[in-house]
Formats: sequence, C-alpha cells, structure tokens
Amino acid sequence: MIKIYTSPSCSSCRKVKKWFEEQKIPFEEHNIFNAVLNPDELKDILIKSENGTEDIISQRSKIIKENNVDVEDMTITELVDFIRKNPSVLKRPIMVDDHRIQVGYNSEEIRTFIPRARRIAEMACTGDCYEDCSEITKLSK
Repeated sequence: MIKIYTSPSCSSCRKVKKWFEEQKIPFEEHNIFNAVLNPDELKDILIKSENGTEDIISQRSKIIKENNVDVEDMTITELVDFIRKNPSVLKRPIMVDDHRIQVGYNSEEIRTFIPRARRIAEMACTGDCYEDCSEITKLSK
C-alpha cells in the first residue's frame, strides 16, 4: 500500500492526492501533524531515501535555521526522535511504497507508482483510451 505523508496547507500534497485518485490507485494518507510519526515508518523512509536526510529534511525549516540544527551529526535514533518532535522539518509530500520513495510532486516521476501491468497496457495501446483498447485484450491472453 502506498503511503502519502502530507500536511493540510500543502498544495503539492493536494496535487499528489488528486493524481492518485484520478489514477484510481489506492493510498493511505498520513497527516504529519495529526499524529506522532511511527519510528519504524521514519526509518523506512530514511532507508529508501537515495541521499538520506538531504532528500527528506528541509534545511529552510524554521526549526533547523533558528536552532542551527545539523541533522548530519545525529544518530539515527536522535534523528527519528527529532523528526517525531518536529514533523514540520519534513519535505512534503512524501510517497512511499514497498520499493520506492518520492518526495514532492513531479508529474513524470510520480508515474512510477502506476502498476507495471497498467504501464505496459498504456504503452501497447494505439488509441487514447487504453482501458477499452483491443491491444490490451491481446496482451491479457
């Protein structure tokens, strides 16, 4: 299941949710301000982040700037605790599934969340309506 970490005032978060709804791809929304983030979920996000904290922590965050926080000097446990206490330091939205992570809305990169079989069907379709395309029928046989 795809998890999307959002905040209410985030326009990119609204775009991402709308895109998933339009694509009819199920997701779980996690508002980062409604509940304390689960340490295991945060560790999973960090593990999947190609560039670690650089990908998910906003250096422009008020908390980071005002307190001169260096997340690179923190242990994983300290970092997870810091994020749990200060969720506003996270870039948003963060989309995570079993294999990948994407931070922010990017209209091209988000397509990786479309199931593989549907992407293949879309590529095989010669018309504009891949759902009704006769080529899909051929692929499924």
